[in-house]
Amino acid sequence: MPYASTIARRIKTAILQETQLRATAGVSINKFLAKMASGQNKPNGLTVILPEQAIAFVEQLAIEKFHGIGEVTGAKMHSLGIHTGADLKGRTLSELTHHFGKAGQYYYKIARAEDDRPVEANRVRKSIGAETSFAQDLSDISQMLQELEQIAQIVEQRLEQHETRGRTLTLKVKFSDYQQLTRSKTMLAPISELSTIFEIAKGLFESIDLENRSIRLLGISLSNLDNAKQLQAIQLPLFQNGNIIF
Repeated sequence: MPYASTIARRIKTAILQETQLRATAGVSINKFLAKMASGQNKPNGLTVILPEQAIAFVEQLAIEKFHGIGEVTGAKMHSLGIHTGADLKGRTLSELTHHFGKAGQYYYKIARAEDDRPVEANRVRKSIGAETSFAQDLSDISQMLQELEQIAQIVEQRLEQHETRGRTLTLKVKFSDYQQLTRSKTMLAPISELSTIFEIAKGLFESIDLENRSIRLLGISLSNLDNAKQLQAIQLPLFQNGNIIF
């Protein structure tokens, strides 16, 4: 990928000249691998994952390093004996969907270095979010948190697809008696990373009195969006949180 690598080097140089900040860059065959590559060799590296290297790279990766796998899901995977990409790849699709619901299909694909998410043009939006209604009401806190983290993962992916971030996070909860409430928090700076989204949503969730109550629906949304294309040219979507991805 000589052309993509050349572009990455040029962007890194432009960032340094314009902001005096160093950035890592990742170049690969799809969004997931490029994101993983961008996390390597910080704070000033350039990592290229070639097609023939993709499977080996994923197999050796610690599960907690996977983009889209957070603290709660990572802990559950460890409890199931999944510690590396190779361990994850060894699980069937039915096993993963059994333990992780809809997110299991995503984990199945990334374990095989597959990511078919398209690059989409930006649209002006007021908010971006996701929610899940449960076939059976949830009463176990750990299961609620696992579902909340998976919803946060979907929100992160949608923010990434629309090349935007948000400052106000809203948590939506519907109980088994159909009572619904929301909790919101506004940050000084816009956010888009899974770990931050989940951490804030978890804090809002833990502020709710759940004693003797079960939950039918959970949702997370981000508003006060900051369109990446409205930022300086040096902060094009290829440059996010100090990382460049191709």
